[in-house]
Amino acid sequence: MEEFKWEDRIPSARELRGGFENADDILSRIMGSDSSIGSDLLHDTLLAKSVNSKRIKRSGATRIVSVTNQKGGVGKTTTTVNVATSFAAEGIPVLVIDLDPQANTSSSLGVRQRGKGIYEVMTGQAGMQEVVRESPIFPSLEVVPSSIDLSAIELEMAGEPQREAVLKKYLFSYLERSGKKYEYVFIDCAPSLGLLVLNALTASREVLIPVQVEYYALEGLNQLLRTINLVRLNFNPDLKNVMMILNMVDRRTILSRKICEAVREAYPSLVLSSSIPRLVRVAEAAAAGESLTSFDPSSPAAVAYRQACIEIAERL
Repeated sequence: MEEFKWEDRIPSARELRGGFENADDILSRIMGSDSSIGSDLLHDTLLAKSVNSKRIKRSGATRIVSVTNQKGGVGKTTTTVNVATSFAAEGIPVLVIDLDPQANTSSSLGVRQRGKGIYEVMTGQAGMQEVVRESPIFPSLEVVPSSIDLSAIELEMAGEPQREAVLKKYLFSYLERSGKKYEYVFIDCAPSLGLLVLNALTASREVLIPVQVEYYALEGLNQLLRTINLVRLNFNPDLKNVMMILNMVDRRTILSRKICEAVREAYPSLVLSSSIPRLVRVAEAAAAGESLTSFDPSSPAAVAYRQACIEIAERL
């Protein structure tokens, strides 16, 4: 039997002169196989390194963005919460208006309505300056909370003149008089194409559409885009920048990849290059009443949201 010698296992000086592997090289060597898990880990590690090395571009002006899709369960609230907190984590002043009667955005940002909220603003019972509250998550993040009362507002405003511009009137008045220098105002919309969404689109200059990567992903998008165009033509000519973000992407399946390709092919100029993976950490953060940015900022989904923010900031 051949005798084992430690010196046979020690690299020679010649081998050492070739240099040491860095972390990326080691990951590439270990994970560079046909394993989908290894490939995903390598992708996530390299993406995090790239994204975290960049700064989010400052806008210098107030950008008002509606987050909307008439389909339910596509991740509007999750998108609003995590995009808003990704900006706020950089110290960028952000205002979030929760225009969904379910009020999930308000609670996810640590703000539960006690007293007056957006319902009272839109019905003229309070000024917006009375209901804006600071989120405990980030000092640069403020919230206008919602409540179930908002679900009755369509009936209450049925006979009001210019009822599509009520939110715009109160929001613009607040921005002008408060002296607050928000760089972003995100309006989280209910899953409908009713009066509340019409108010959001009339008040906004931009739209962010979360698209769940599923079999029926393209269903309803053309209708939503037609609605946005009608609002632009009839109520708000400043509504020009439309963006889509692919949400709940399951990278393990061929179907998910094909749906992503189909959406990008159908709307090449609208879809952000970044996409949000389907991960249990997203649901865990929501269950904890937090954003991913505060709950687990190193998770691949949190990194993906930050990448989306970098891209949104550049789409002026």
